[in-house]
Formats: sequence, structure tokens, C-alpha cells
Amino acid sequence: MTDNYTHLLDDVKRIHFVGIGGSGMCPLAEILFNEGYEITGSDAAESDTLQRIRSLGIPVTMGHFPENVNGADLVVYTAAVKLDNPELVAAKAQDIPSVERCIMLGAVVEKYKKSIAISGTHGKTTTTSMITQILTMSSFDPTAIIGAKLPFIGGNSRVGQSDYIVCEACEYVDTFLHIYPAMSVILNVDEDHLDYFGTLDRIKQSFTKFINQTSACIVINGDDSNSMECVRDALKDSSKQVVTFGFGKRNDFRAEITGESSVCDSFDLYHKGQKLIEVTLKVPGKFNVMNALAASAAAITLGIAPDDVKKALEEFSGAHRRFEILGKPCGITVADDFAHHPTELRATLTTAMSMGFRKVWAVFQPHTFSRTYTFLNEFAEVLSIPDHAILSEILPVRETNIYHIYSKDLAEKIDGCVWFKTFEEIADYVTGKAKPGDLIITIGGGNVYMCADMIMKKLTGKQ
Repeated sequence: MTDNYTHLLDDVKRIHFVGIGGSGMCPLAEILFNEGYEITGSDAAESDTLQRIRSLGIPVTMGHFPENVNGADLVVYTAAVKLDNPELVAAKAQDIPSVERCIMLGAVVEKYKKSIAISGTHGKTTTTSMITQILTMSSFDPTAIIGAKLPFIGGNSRVGQSDYIVCEACEYVDTFLHIYPAMSVILNVDEDHLDYFGTLDRIKQSFTKFINQTSACIVINGDDSNSMECVRDALKDSSKQVVTFGFGKRNDFRAEITGESSVCDSFDLYHKGQKLIEVTLKVPGKFNVMNALAASAAAITLGIAPDDVKKALEEFSGAHRRFEILGKPCGITVADDFAHHPTELRATLTTAMSMGFRKVWAVFQPHTFSRTYTFLNEFAEVLSIPDHAILSEILPVRETNIYHIYSKDLAEKIDGCVWFKTFEEIADYVTGKAKPGDLIITIGGGNVYMCADMIMKKLTGKQ
């Protein structure tokens, strides 16, 4: 590791987490607690993750107060926490070192000799979940850090006793450049987070650096020209192992879809032209075949038997907010999905339209002004795929609206599209329109899942 964080945890006994309930924070807290560190935390709102943290015996304070850091040797904070946070101010006053979550992630991953980091613009969480399930069911006993809940492990983290760790490696603000994995899985390289990167070339430069930081093996999407350009630039004078996957026949691992239905896809898995297994997934969509293919390539390269890969993938039921079916009240299927980029939306909505529903109602929450502005026409194109599109207001996240972009601007480009200011209005509208046999799917990277919950309650109340 060359990031100067190798000794971050030396002489540290107590670590305080500011925003410990965050999906990226609680796994780190759990892993470090298991390693014998004294952990404390604070957060501004209750959540399921906080319940899990408390169940381990980790004390959590609701609210951020200066005294929460008293006695800490190190403070870890999420990117969402501002530097004027009372706990960070107090830590600085007491000369307690404070680091952002991405730095702690790099330090934790460094502790494991056999680290597997999954990166790419789309599909990280599902692929990380698949690899975690395969390794766990194959008795590799991995530690895992996942960006969403995986029902198989009962949360978004797992503490194992082996040298293996599986983690997501997110490219946003170059977070993944704090990780130096033994194996990296590159799913795709696409235009996104342009508020930070500015151009696709800069995104590719970051992925090239990440590939350079991988010590042993790169498992990469051979069908994606951007990904392959990055690996060629990174490994011009390197002997690192490169394993390609995709639908193209030149790939080391190739999938050939053998059956499509309204529920799932089946595919044959080939390695260097030899058929290994046939897999039938429980999760829908061609994009999930690609995720499963990436997971298979990584697992088999690690030495896991193809039949064990098949068993784990066929039992994989999905990750939280990844085309997650919430219920079927009144004969109407309600689902929720994390897609927030046009490429992801196209995959999700194309799949939804192929599943045999009477009508598909897509409720989309645009995520950040910059992404909505940059991809306005692309969003309009993909949101024309479903039978009906409904928009909420744009979720600002970390931005101010310097782009002067609004949901109505997007709605005007989509035939029949409507938009509302509140989730309550959306829930009233869509539950009043949908009929038995329809699908209502809420989509977005923010808190649109709250709208899905409202829809479920309203429909359940009608039964």
C-alpha cells in the first residue's frame, strides 16, 4: 500500500464513527469491532443499520455532540459530514486524528492478503453480493463490505475468519484509489459523476490508476471498449493476470443466453470455448447475466469449482433495491430499484417491459442537478420505454441548482409524463391509476424507496 495509511491503526484502541449508520460506515465498524477495537458511534437518524450496530454491543449516540469524541484515538466520518460538524471540530481541538471513510476502507482492506474489489459505473452492488454469496457457500469464509443489504448474510457486511475480503470500490471522487486489491473486477467504464470528473477521459484515467494498483489479477469486461482501453494503458509493461468476460467469443469467460422468460434468464457459461455449467438466475435481466458472468469469472479464477458457482448463483435472490419486489397487493406488483443513470435505467426498464405485465408504471426520482442536466435527452429517451413515467422533484444531494434544471423540463420531453412535488401526491396518483397485472416500480439513487413504501401501504389498505 502506498497511500500512507498502512500504519493508520497503529497504537489505536478506540475509534469513533461520525455517521455510523451509513451503509459504508457500519461494515467498517463491525469489522474493526470484531478485531478487538473499542468502537463508538453517532448518527442523526434511526435506521436498520443502527439496530444491527447496537446488537453487537456498540454504543450509539443520537445526535452529534463534542463530548462524543472524548477518549477516542481516531475519528472516522462519512463524506456527507461537513467539516464544521461539532464532533470533527472537537476532534481537531483535542488533536485526535480524523479520516474520511474511504481512507479507513483502504486501511481495512490492506489487512487482508486476498482482497477482491469490485468496481465499474454500473452493477457493483449486485456483483459484490454474488461474489460474497459464492465465496461464503464455498467455505472461503470471506469478510464482505457491500453497498446494500444482501438477504443471504442478513445485512450489508460479513465478518469472516479467512484472508479473503470482498468490497465495492466506488469511483466517485476517486474513492477507489485508496484501495490496493489483489484482484479487481472491472464491470464497465461509463460517463457518470461528471460533476467531479468533468470528462470521460478523466474517468478512464482514474480506472487506469485503479488497475495499476491491483497487485495480482484483473477480471474485466472484454465487451466494453472503455474498460479494455484502461487495462491496455495500465498494463503495457506488466505481467499481471488479465481475465476477460462478456458475451463476445474472444473472452476468456463467455455467457450464451439459452432461455428467456418473464422471470429470469438461463445461460451457458464457457471458459476458453469449453462449456462449464448452465445457470438459471432468480434475478431478471440481461444485465444480471453480465453481473453473474463477472462473479463467475472471478470465483473460478480464485479456484472455486464451477458446480459450486452454479449452486450459489441459482440461490442468489438479489440485493436490496436492485429490482427488489416489495409485494403484490391488489394484484399489482410493486418493486424498487437503485438505477439513477440512463444506462442503468435502460437496463431496468427494458427488463420490466419484457416481464409480461399489463402496464409498467415507472416512478423516477432524478438524482442530482448535474446528472439530470448533462443527460437530459438520454433520460427522456429511456423514460419513454415504460407505459407510464412519473417524476418526483430532483434530489439535490450535494448540489445547488446552478443549472436551472427542473423535473418539469424532463417531463416535457416524455410523452404522457407527469411530475409531482411530493411522494404523497405520486402515491395517490399511481395507486389510483394502476390495475391488477400492472407493475409499479420506483427508481432512483435517493430516498424514492419511501414513495414505494407509501404505495405499498395505500394498496394494502385497499385489500
